[in-house]
This record gives sequence, C-alpha cells and structure tokens, in this order.
Amino acid sequence: MDSLFDKYRRLLGEIKTDFKRGLSGRINWQARGICIEGARGTGKSTMMLQYIKEHLSTEKTLYASLDDLYFKQHSLVDVAETFYGQGGRYLFLDEVHKYENWQTAVKNIYDFLPELQIVVSGSSILALQKSRADLSRRLLRYHLTELSLREFIGLKHSIDIPAIELGQLLTNHVEIVSDLQKQINSPLLHFKQYLDYGAYPFFIEGQAEFPMRLNQLINVIIDYDLPEARAIEVSTQSKLKRLLYVLSSIVPYKPNISKLAEQIGTSRLRLLEMLHILEEAQLIRNLRSSAYGISIMNKPEKIFLSNPSMINALAEGQPEKGNLRETFFLSQLQNSGAIVTYPEDADFKVNNKWLFEIGSKSKSTEQLGNHANGFVAADEIQYGNKNKIPLWLFGFLY
Repeated sequence: MDSLFDKYRRLLGEIKTDFKRGLSGRINWQARGICIEGARGTGKSTMMLQYIKEHLSTEKTLYASLDDLYFKQHSLVDVAETFYGQGGRYLFLDEVHKYENWQTAVKNIYDFLPELQIVVSGSSILALQKSRADLSRRLLRYHLTELSLREFIGLKHSIDIPAIELGQLLTNHVEIVSDLQKQINSPLLHFKQYLDYGAYPFFIEGQAEFPMRLNQLINVIIDYDLPEARAIEVSTQSKLKRLLYVLSSIVPYKPNISKLAEQIGTSRLRLLEMLHILEEAQLIRNLRSSAYGISIMNKPEKIFLSNPSMINALAEGQPEKGNLRETFFLSQLQNSGAIVTYPEDADFKVNNKWLFEIGSKSKSTEQLGNHANGFVAADEIQYGNKNKIPLWLFGFLY
C-alpha cells in the first residue's frame, strides 16, 4: 500500500485551497458515507483533497483513485481493512465506478468497518445511478455541477462572492448589481469570457487549449463512460457525437423529432432514446412541458447542450447568440436547483411560478403581457429596471 500513500501525499502537497466550489460548504462532511457525483472535469477530486488538507489528519486519511493500476491486482476491501487496522478512519475513493462490483465493496466496507468514514466520487453519472437503490441507506448523495459565472469569476480572480437566492435577485436586482460593482469590474466582459470557456475549472490550465480539452472530455464520456453503463454500439457513439454537433449550431426551437432523426441517420424512436442517454450523461438538457411527464417516449419541447462552453467548443464559426443565451439561463437555473419547464407563452417557466423571456438589450416585455411574475433576462445590459434583469446576473445563483 506504500505506493497508494505516496501518490496521495504527493497530490495533497500540490493541492491549492484558495478557491473552493460552493458545494463544498453544503456537504455534511461528518456523515459516515458520502457520494459525490458530477460530470468529468467539474472538480470533484480537488474538492475532496481540499477538505482532507484543511480538516483531517493526514495519517488517518487515505485518498485513492480506483482507476489506479494498483487495484487491478489488489482488492479494495483488503486495502480498506489493512488501512483500518493501521488506525485509518477516513477513506476517500475517487473514480469509484472504475472498480468492478464497487457497490458491493463499498457496502461491505461501510457495514463491517463501523468507525471508518467513506467518501466516494465518480464521473460516470450513468454508472453511479445504478447504485442508488443498493446504497441509498448508506450514502448521502451530492451533485457537483459545472462552474457558475460566480464561481468562474471567483476562481479566475480570487474573489469570494456570495451566491444570490433567486427570489432576492428578482426583487432587488438593481441594488444587487450596484453592490457587485464594488467587487467586480466589467461584468459583461466576465460574462463573455464565461460563455467562451468558463464552465469547467480546467480553463485555468490554458484558455487556448480549452476547446480541445472539452472535446476530449466529451469523447471520453461517449466512448468510455457510456459503454460501461449501457449496451451501446460504435455506430451509435458516432451518431451521438453528430447529434451534439447539430445541437450546437441550431437556433433554440421546438424540435421536429422525425426530421432530426433523419438528419442524424436514425429512427424516431432511437433518437428519443439517444436524447435520454445524453441527458442522463449530462451532455444535453431536454426542456419539457410541465403538462407532461419525463418518459423517454415524450419528446422534449426544446433541446440544449449542457452549457455554453460546450456550444463554443463544438460549433463551427460563430455560435448562434439565442442558443448561447438560453443555454446559459437554463444551465444556471437548473444547476442552482430550480425546476425549469417549457410554457406556451414564454421561453421558460421557473418553479411553476415565474415566466422568463430571454433576449438582447432591445427585448421588450410585450410578450409577457400583464403577467405579475413575468421577467425579461436581457443580454448586453449592465443594469436592469423593474422586470427587466441583466442576463449575466443569473450566473450568481450558486
């Protein structure tokens, strides 16, 4: 086990703690079992190591990634038992889905080593979803989303800005913007940068390489993560990638599923299945009407990529502004925990209460009529007025 400890201590020595994801402060780190889910590249490993560095005894803690070749020859349960016998009390397991039958191993570790706290994380959402029934009584589950605009600014400029509650934002947005101006200059510039490359923390490794890294991440999810959790043929993987490319370049619209299926080269039924798979893998967001369920057979009213950075990485040429704006709004609201559905009389309905139209600075409130809870989220403005709110401000919800 010496090699595991050597790698763990080396990683711990390299980790920085000047910026932390917002989720870190909401996790109950005292729980005996914790599972942190999230897409690749969102910062799960960093968050775990940061917590260890600031709060736990190095001697009583072990962090290990289960894609390490060490676990090809050694049992996870044996490692846990040896560590426990040596006085270890905190076991952090990253990329847990890479270990065969990991659910059974984690269950046995939890049940038979009662003084050991176990924290697991994984980037294959589909693989982790399979464990929910088996481990629901043992693991508290948390989901780490992509960076918000607030977190992007905080990471890039070492600024600690508190999140804003949605109801407060809608009521006091003029005052909130005035306060934010004291901490950040040029919010519209930050917003543009975020749309280009701000959704994933690895932008700090180089902005020029960001599109390549994001394309690599997408390929890994489709080529490796999905086949681990679903029976997917190589031809289907190719069609999934083509579907993502098509979605990156379109104007937000109510999709014609039959025509989209023809464009991808598949059947209508198979396309609906593909949309469901991509949604589960958190590569796209399927916006549905509140009047219908989320069955695979119910077509979404609108289809979006997961975040604006993905659009910029996949789209050739200049991405469509309407697509970027609506994708930003939807991602920030859903990632903050809001329920977003498709209404007939606006772009989005939030928490079954508020209606939103998304557009440029010239977007009027006319389409909302006299709706008491209707708002325009407008791009290209720094300050709002009454029910017209700067679009960028919705990036401070989490």
